[in-house]
Amino acid sequence: MKAGIVQFDQEFENKENNIITLRKLLDKKLTDEDILIFPEMTLTGYTMNTREFGEELDGIGMTFFISEAQKRKRHFFVGMIEKDENNYFNSLYHIDNKGIITASYRKIHPFSFAGEEKYYQSSLEPVVTKVEDFKIGLSICYDLRFPELFRHYGKEKCDIIINSANWPVQRIEHFKLLSRARSVENLCYFLGANRIGKDPFNEFSGESVAFDPKGDELLKPDMTENIFKVIISKETVIETRNKYPFLNDIRLI
Repeated sequence: MKAGIVQFDQEFENKENNIITLRKLLDKKLTDEDILIFPEMTLTGYTMNTREFGEELDGIGMTFFISEAQKRKRHFFVGMIEKDENNYFNSLYHIDNKGIITASYRKIHPFSFAGEEKYYQSSLEPVVTKVEDFKIGLSICYDLRFPELFRHYGKEKCDIIINSANWPVQRIEHFKLLSRARSVENLCYFLGANRIGKDPFNEFSGESVAFDPKGDELLKPDMTENIFKVIISKETVIETRNKYPFLNDIRLI
């Protein structure tokens, strides 16, 4: 399976312009990828303005991504500000290659350093979805600092863990280090999509990540808008876990 990690400059709180940017990027850079992974809060950047930019399933953002996934026949993993009655969630959706919402993950760990918990509800539910015969665990940005969630995905024998991020440049080495650790400890692929550019609060260098089940780096992305392609092999996961059967020894306490 071929995965594409979408790295782009999100214009802060401008869904319409980000839709234009993404449509152009997909037209120009998309090749034969089977799945596409986008940064956190894909169409707005990392904002606390939930009341203005939160949307339900018939909103402008979801309508755009459903249409694009269906038209391009790709699986999309997109970040959205989800509105559910009077509650808001920082969510990651899996939209399949027919344009059907297959799974949705609500961020478990709000980023209290930025006051995210004041505007977004948190979840307690890990989410595992599937593409072909690959089991995929979902996570968002700051979740990466808490290995308990990823241990759950290891116990579930996920083949891939996805992280959708807005991780700033001043802590980017943490993003890379923790991503590699999550792949090594769970003997799976780890794919993280990060943004480039600036918002009113931070700068972002991208440096999206892809690690194989042994923690080997699969790409070295530059700091441009691009779709970075990596090859994902089910056989590699099976072989690694057979050679190193460490997951069988997990004792969760």
